[in-house]
Amino acid sequence: MTTDTHDISTQIQLVSRPIGWPTAEDFRTVQIALGPLQPGEIRVRNEFVSVDPYMRGRMNDARSYVAPYELGETILGGAVGRVVASAAADVPVGAAVLHQRGWADVVQGDAATFRVVPDLPGVPLSLRLHILGMTGLTAYAGLTRIAAMQPGDTVFVSGAAGSVGTAVGQIARLLGAGRVVGSAGTPEKVALLTEKYGFDAAFNYRDGEVSALLAAAAPDGIDVFFDNVGGDHLGAALDAFRDGGRAALCGAISSYNASEPVPGPANLANIITRALRLEGFTIGQHLDLAPEFQGRMAEWMAAGKIVFDETIVDGIEHTVDAFLDMLRGANTGKMLVRVGA
Repeated sequence: MTTDTHDISTQIQLVSRPIGWPTAEDFRTVQIALGPLQPGEIRVRNEFVSVDPYMRGRMNDARSYVAPYELGETILGGAVGRVVASAAADVPVGAAVLHQRGWADVVQGDAATFRVVPDLPGVPLSLRLHILGMTGLTAYAGLTRIAAMQPGDTVFVSGAAGSVGTAVGQIARLLGAGRVVGSAGTPEKVALLTEKYGFDAAFNYRDGEVSALLAAAAPDGIDVFFDNVGGDHLGAALDAFRDGGRAALCGAISSYNASEPVPGPANLANIITRALRLEGFTIGQHLDLAPEFQGRMAEWMAAGKIVFDETIVDGIEHTVDAFLDMLRGANTGKMLVRVGA
């Protein structure tokens, strides 16, 4: 057995279920003493912790594809770090590991609940939480399996400057999309989409009605819609679809913090008249695509065909700030918390 001095864990817990927008008062920071390692356990010092839109849904006590967070318990989610102590023969100290133990600086548990990942030369470990991980896989699965994107298709991506959206746009281009259009919430993000991420057109959804903005950006209509936003973006896509269009519904962040029911689009009849297919998905249903995705992503990255952005907040004590900023669209690319030394 190997040991270290990281025996106190700083963790962020949920203490009340938010109504509408979460506030700092819905969370608390606690310090927990970690007990001695048991056989087969490891202790991990996190390097990066992920904050993600889906976490907002888990704060509600409602049915979803994953169980709600328990009050008084640590927020669970993706994180990556290094082993600082090990009582597991096959997981050495220094190994990089992914896990779902969430918002904490140090975590401990059965080695089987962690996944060892190789260090890649020149590749930051943080990428395991987005373009090389579930974020990239989500984009790939949504495009290839759910929306069945074909070469030449026109693809519209809502929330295109976020971590999933930027991955979707790049992968769509690499898979032969004829035109890729994205929406974002600031002029700077719009410029980034076309100048860095290879989108053919992009618009600021705050500049007018989304249907009109999309019609101008994709005058010949769209074939595929990858939706991270819902609301008026979904309605706009329903207006813009060509016959036989397909939508991969990944998120609906526009309604996550609503305190009243949000009305749906008024043009749902287009689904029938244009023979559209809209399918919601979560990545947990499509993990079998991981080997295929990882092989293709490795080739694209080696060829210099993938770019990315990260918005990094320093300090585990600022995790809630990062989460709230992400919900308000303050991030470009993936929002992460860098735990620190």
